[in-house]
Amino acid sequence: MTAAVWLRAAADGGLVLTLHIQPGAKKTEFVGLHGEAMKIRLAAPPVDGKANAALCAFLADFCDVPKVAVTLLSGETSRAKRVRIDGASAGALARLRALG
Repeated sequence: MTAAVWLRAAADGGLVLTLHIQPGAKKTEFVGLHGEAMKIRLAAPPVDGKANAALCAFLADFCDVPKVAVTLLSGETSRAKRVRIDGASAGALARLRALG
């Protein structure tokens, strides 16, 4: 499977990621492919939006973009999420593609 399954470039240059989230883990990390999504373990608990905030912060840090550049498109209360990242560099895109 290629990264194109879970990682797509939007027409305006943004990136859209299809993710499977496991909240309440010991540490926050990329795990690998989970079907057609990238699995991410999050150390944050799934209460009061803490996991969503931690996910956006983790992705912003990984892609070296401000937190406001990361938007949750769908899956606010689900493990299956779609996230948009604006302003990611070619280096960040290469790091994401290398994951899966």
